[in-house]
Amino acid sequence: MLVHVARRMEESESVLTDADRATGDGDHGIGMARGFEAVRRELADCPADTVGELLDATGRTLLTSVGGASGILFGMFFRAGAAALGGRETFDADALRRFLMAGTAEVRKRGKAVPGDKTMVDALVPAAEAAAAAKGSLAAVLSAASEAARRGVDETKGMIARTGKARSLGERSLGHPDPGALSASLILAGMAEFVSGRD
Repeated sequence: MLVHVARRMEESESVLTDADRATGDGDHGIGMARGFEAVRRELADCPADTVGELLDATGRTLLTSVGGASGILFGMFFRAGAAALGGRETFDADALRRFLMAGTAEVRKRGKAVPGDKTMVDALVPAAEAAAAAKGSLAAVLSAASEAARRGVDETKGMIARTGKARSLGERSLGHPDPGALSASLILAGMAEFVSGRD
């Protein structure tokens, strides 16, 4: 699943770059593609007995290869989510809920952002809430979380950035999605796509 997500993020470089050109310096897509290419290489060789070890390896790799605030926030999202899973050997619906709740809490703490600030939090918070409320299989819960994240990205188009590089744009950030929220949404979409194909 994580390798599939990594491939999808590499393929999304131009989409993320275009989003970041509108609200930032245009390097978000390059950084995320570089980071997930490194993740794909790391996972191909990663000896792991638990789900948490794989997720933590993903986070560590993003921390060291993406660069900037995005590397820190996405890296810690995966690492905090991994820590919440203990020694689980299966990534099921309950593991997803724990992963999203812990990862989102860590991003909020590190980035000091709240919903409405036009950040990745605007995709992660609704995703975590949707996962907590959803019932059924991992595929069903992931579908709900992914759809909530996608809606969160759409909502960022109507927000004025209150933090990060885009804050200086003021009303000029209106009409454009937040690149970090878009990345978070694409990660969850890749997870949902892989799991639904195997369900």
